[in-house]
Amino acid sequence: MRNERLAQLRARFEEASHTLAIELEGQEAARGDLRTAAGRATIERFFAGFCADELRGAPRVLHAPGFSFSDVARKVVSIVNLASVTAVESLVGKAVHPLRFRANLYVSGWPAWREFELLGRQIAIGKDAQLKIVKRIVRCAAIDVDPETAIRDLSIPHALMRSLGHADCGVYGEVVRGGEIAVGDELRA
Repeated sequence: MRNERLAQLRARFEEASHTLAIELEGQEAARGDLRTAAGRATIERFFAGFCADELRGAPRVLHAPGFSFSDVARKVVSIVNLASVTAVESLVGKAVHPLRFRANLYVSGWPAWREFELLGRQIAIGKDAQLKIVKRIVRCAAIDVDPETAIRDLSIPHALMRSLGHADCGVYGEVVRGGEIAVGDELRA
C-alpha cells in the first residue's frame, strides 16, 4: 500500500520446505527457510538493501506457525470477478490489470458485481471444494500500483467510492470443505 517498489518482486513460498524465494527482474534475489534464523536473516538482508531508503528500522521476518497475516481474521481466499474488473476500467478510463487485486481466484462468466449477491451463501468449486462467501473486499491504495511497472498510476478506491459509494471489489470466501481446484473449474452457487 505504501511501498510501490515491492510490486517489482515476485515471491513464492514453498510450504513443504518453509522456503521463501524472492525474484527481482526474473532472477532469484533471495531464498531462505523461514523456520531458521539464518533463512530469515537472508530475507531480512535482501529487504534491508532493497527498501533501504524507505525503512525506519531493520526489517524483521517472523515465522508464526498457524498464524495468517491477512486483512481479515478468518482464514479466507479472495475471489475477484473479471467482469467487475472490466467495470472498474470503465470508471477509471484505463486498462486495469487483474493482478492489481492479488486474488486467490479469478472468476469469469459472471456479470459485474455478481459476487456481492453471494454474501452468506455457499459456492462449490470443482468436484469437492466449498466456500462460504463471508465478506466484501474493501480496497486500499495498494491496487493503485501497476503490478508490471511498480508505478502508482491509478486511483481505483477513490473512483469506486466516487462512482459507486463504496471501495469494494471482490469477496472473501471461507473454506467450508477443502478440495483440489484447477483453472477452468466451474463455480456453482
